[in-house]
Amino acid sequence: MREAIKLAVDNVKSGKGGPFGAVIVKDGKIIARGSNLVTSTNDPTAHAEVVAIRNACKELGNFQLEDCEIYTSCEPCPMCLGAIYWARPAKIYFGCTKKDAADINFDDSFIYDEIPLPVDKRSIPTIQFLREEAIEAFKAWADKEDRVEY
Repeated sequence: MREAIKLAVDNVKSGKGGPFGAVIVKDGKIIARGSNLVTSTNDPTAHAEVVAIRNACKELGNFQLEDCEIYTSCEPCPMCLGAIYWARPAKIYFGCTKKDAADINFDDSFIYDEIPLPVDKRSIPTIQFLREEAIEAFKAWADKEDRVEY
């Protein structure tokens, strides 16, 4: 956890991004690190946890982080939490809370509020169309005998 916190503090000092850091540990050793790089890379998905997950998966040569633990300087936002669950680590540790983050204007409560809403009630217009064409990809996946499940 101290390494994740150090990454967060160093990231603020370097000006590369927000005050967030994350590390991924396997068998007691850090295998990947990540800092928030949203503003320096113009990538809204470059949160510390996502960067660390990408680095860990590359290091392990696998898209899942089984038997790994994620240490993050702050409670993960909805996007990062989703990415963490898809990566399937064994455990998540965090330092600051989402309220601590909101107190310094990193408030993601509006996303939590949007998720349970019907799509036609969300603040960003969300419209479904061409389902009949889009479903072809799902049919192809279902029929694919050599697919890699995830």
